[in-house]
Amino acid sequence: MSRSDRPNIIMIMTDQQRWDALGTVNPLVRTPGIDSLVRNGIFYDQAVCQAPMCVPSRNSLMFGLYPSQTGVRTNRGALLDESRLPGVPLPQLMRDAGYFCAGFGKAHWNHALPGKPGSRRGFHVRAEGQSRSSILCEEGAAMMDDEDPEGLKAYYEETAEFGSGEENALGYIGKPSRLPEEHHRDGFIWRKCMEFLDGYEPSEQPLFLYFSLIKPHAGFNIPPQYEQLYRLEDIPDLPAPPWAEEPDTHMRAMMAVSPSLHDVHYNRKAVLETLPPEERRRITLRYWANCTFMDSFISRVLDKVREKGLDRNTLFVFLSDHGEMLGERDLRYSKYCLYESSVRVPLVLAGDAVPAALRGTRDSRPAMLADLMPTLCRAAGAVPDPRWPGKDLLSPLARPGAFCEFHGCGTERVQPAPAWMWRTPEWKLILFREGTVLEETPPRGELYDLRNDPHEWHNRFDDPALREIRDRLMMDLTAHMASAFAKGPAFGDYRGLEPITPEA
Repeated sequence: MSRSDRPNIIMIMTDQQRWDALGTVNPLVRTPGIDSLVRNGIFYDQAVCQAPMCVPSRNSLMFGLYPSQTGVRTNRGALLDESRLPGVPLPQLMRDAGYFCAGFGKAHWNHALPGKPGSRRGFHVRAEGQSRSSILCEEGAAMMDDEDPEGLKAYYEETAEFGSGEENALGYIGKPSRLPEEHHRDGFIWRKCMEFLDGYEPSEQPLFLYFSLIKPHAGFNIPPQYEQLYRLEDIPDLPAPPWAEEPDTHMRAMMAVSPSLHDVHYNRKAVLETLPPEERRRITLRYWANCTFMDSFISRVLDKVREKGLDRNTLFVFLSDHGEMLGERDLRYSKYCLYESSVRVPLVLAGDAVPAALRGTRDSRPAMLADLMPTLCRAAGAVPDPRWPGKDLLSPLARPGAFCEFHGCGTERVQPAPAWMWRTPEWKLILFREGTVLEETPPRGELYDLRNDPHEWHNRFDDPALREIRDRLMMDLTAHMASAFAKGPAFGDYRGLEPITPEA
């Protein structure tokens, strides 16, 4: 494939952005930059992540494999041995295909050890809005404390009361930021990306640009100009479930064996339930304002890409790694569950590399972040790994549903028994066990009618009227997992991968 046939690939990613926190879906949310991509592309409105938390979701995305295939199942997971990776990571795949690879922002490989930065895994140029002592540091990367130590220090001082991950109750309540944008970590990521684009000269070598922001993940320390774009009276009240405590679900089973998940939720709830309703609405306002803050960086990067002519013969990708519960299910915030607001993600393919007839359309087929590796691989003219469970999003291929898995958050002494999700646009099936992976407890289930019960308040797993639907979904989930896990990551055969490689 010649350079003229291979598009530039501009991949833009946010962290913890709900699928509906876009102006395209919710007119109350101001995201003009992202909306411009939707207007010029395909919005996959049924897309889900493969794990409802950062690290396993991003490793799954970057290797094109499910968390149980990469071995990174929780936020405490990492692939530390570069000689034993489960596959070729996305930036290295792009580099091997002849792309110049520039990465700015969060990858969350978690693979640096004290005093020993992790591999760049294919990136020619790398910058990250963290400190050099972070487990996110990569070899040769520009880290924020290299160039703006005072800014990073000021940022950490402003968010110190927000707790670990900036996700305690105060992190969600938030406050107006007193810092200039450039002293936010995302401001550093944006600035380094803009510096690169200013100096970049298009050539015969196509560009793979990865621009990945740290927010709208909590905490909500928002520059005032973005918060002032919203009015509190426009923010809806939180939907109230018809029960006071989490019913007999995978979330309840997970909290029973995970002190961290239990305590974080109930400690946060103890503070937030004392707030008057208007102050709980302000949390939603600040989350949306955080989305607008991130969109402002995205808009400026897009403007620079267009100014440099890098939008010609280009495939734009926009996505987030997982969603945000945002107070649903009895003041539950963050992610760490298989419910809609946690697992659904925004996913857009745009640009003139998308067939003209598909631009400005919605695609309601079941879609997953794991589909991006085969999609980008085909666009780059590379050979897809036959072990990938995903499908090319630009092909007519479809699957009956989409898969996600949940193994706890990683702080547990013994890993909880996993929960698995199989989702269609109409139905969601969740299978789980109580206890830990060491126990053989009877399987349990949840079944939700997504069209008539979008908040997933009414579990109909044992409803005799839905037995046929439940059994069909269980068969689809079982068949999908068996097929996917039979292919990878390891496949020992004298003929290599030939037995599972599609014929040319």
